[in-house]
Amino acid sequence: MADNADIATEMMERRMEGALAHHRLPSAPAVDDECEECGDEIPAARRQAAPWATTCIECQSIREGKQRHVR
Repeated sequence: MADNADIATEMMERRMEGALAHHRLPSAPAVDDECEECGDEIPAARRQAAPWATTCIECQSIREGKQRHVR
């Protein structure tokens, strides 16, 4: 038989799992199939793996490299 602490823990775990699931992936996929940086088509494999992606892999790598140098 579960006591109040067990019930409260279970309820909190469910709420946290729901919140995490909601925030894991952006909800809206990218609208355009073209990279916003270079204009080339975003490969189908990238669109499938990351439907929210707005850049091709090469441009995303460059963008992330620039961000590392800014920090």
